[in-house]
Amino acid sequence: MIRAVGFDLDATLAVPERPRSRILADALDAGGAPELTDTVDRAAYLDAHANHRTADSREPVFAELLEPHDAEADPAALADAYREAVTTALVPVSGTRELIADLREEYPVGLLTNGPVRAQSAKLDYLGWWDAFDTVHISGDLPAGKPDERAFEALLDGLGSDPDETAFVGDHPVEDVRGAAAAGLRTVHVLGDGDDPAPEADATVPRDHLARDLPDILREL
Repeated sequence: MIRAVGFDLDATLAVPERPRSRILADALDAGGAPELTDTVDRAAYLDAHANHRTADSREPVFAELLEPHDAEADPAALADAYREAVTTALVPVSGTRELIADLREEYPVGLLTNGPVRAQSAKLDYLGWWDAFDTVHISGDLPAGKPDERAFEALLDGLGSDPDETAFVGDHPVEDVRGAAAAGLRTVHVLGDGDDPAPEADATVPRDHLARDLPDILREL
């Protein structure tokens, strides 16, 4: 029986209104590196981001991205521009505010999100979600981010629950689903259009149906 629930944030509970590739290009332009908008793509950004999951800001991410290029941009300015662009593009997935509130009447509900402290904190400020959860954990404040087991141990400590009685709900097949399953949690894979279910998932749910279907899924796990 599930007694606690943890959520991922990005692409699970909230999504950007604009493509991430466009957000990155706009941030490079606004941050002083317009010459790189056709050179530094989303895949390169994700690779650099994965190397700095426990950073306080995205400054080291952009420093890594700038290193191979003859660019004079300031990584701190780029980090600020990207944080502003990605934060203000976020919108909650339909019904998720009410979903979280309803679930808290039955379970402790926590958030475990990968990313720098400043970036993820800005998103929670913008969405007004700090008080929406019983416990919030950002990888920048942890010894390691998802899929490392230590990230999920921090969530479990915050929830006060055991792994086998805790469900983790997220969109990323490796960071969220495989990582949570390896840590002993039950897993619900949130699927976007065209996504394939992770083999480790105990259940799946289309993101557009998350608010409608998740309560019944949790009762059946």
